[in-house]
Amino acid sequence: MNKPVFGMLLGGLLGIFDGLSALISAPEVAPGITGIVVGSTVKGILTGLIVGLVAGRLRSLAAGLAVGLVVGAILASFIAYMTGYYWQVMLPGSLLGLIVGYATYRYRGQPRARAAA
Repeated sequence: MNKPVFGMLLGGLLGIFDGLSALISAPEVAPGITGIVVGSTVKGILTGLIVGLVAGRLRSLAAGLAVGLVVGAILASFIAYMTGYYWQVMLPGSLLGLIVGYATYRYRGQPRARAAA
């Protein structure tokens, strides 16, 4: 599995938890939790894809963390602007990007098996 695919899978999984954190930080949004979880999952997948593409090229932990944090924050800022829940959206979204950036950078993958000649 390459870094972009790993980043997308991890971002999607963390996006689920990012969306569910809305039940803790803003319980009044409980009736719309399905849409929040789906949106956060898509946001996590996009973050993972971008971070995975960058991490495969730059090979720098600092760059992976910075790109993850910035991409997570930018994608979260669109949602925060639309909903008005600034810190409740920005903190988990930025943290998601930071974690995905770190994990994607550290991911080595499995060596590919060579075909016998």
